[in-house]
Amino acid sequence: MTDTNAQSIQVSVNTAYIASSSEPEAARYVFAYSITIKNTGDNEAQLLSRHWLITDANGKKQEIRGEGVIGEQPHIQPGESYEYTSGAVIETSVGAMQGSYEMLTPDGGTFTADIPTFSLSIPRTLH
Repeated sequence: MTDTNAQSIQVSVNTAYIASSSEPEAARYVFAYSITIKNTGDNEAQLLSRHWLITDANGKKQEIRGEGVIGEQPHIQPGESYEYTSGAVIETSVGAMQGSYEMLTPDGGTFTADIPTFSLSIPRTLH
């Protein structure tokens, strides 16, 4: 059975390497990621919490769970989008992130909206 609510949330991501905050000699690579969450369904959805799994090129994993995003738990109306920018720090020049959002429906139900896996990489490291 497919969760039609989950299909009504589309997540897109843009990433950027932040050279000015990174220290490659200290194995510290800083990335910004901008997320757009679009509600393509017929009902409002509220983002309650997030879950991230961040993996660097050495296989080191960071798992992050928390309420909302950037201190907010936005209500996203049908046809509307919510955008935010946050960041991640990893120990290698290449890594990946994936995750999910727990969403609340107007009738009090919840569903999971998956965030597709995306890469973190400094420019010119992936072909």
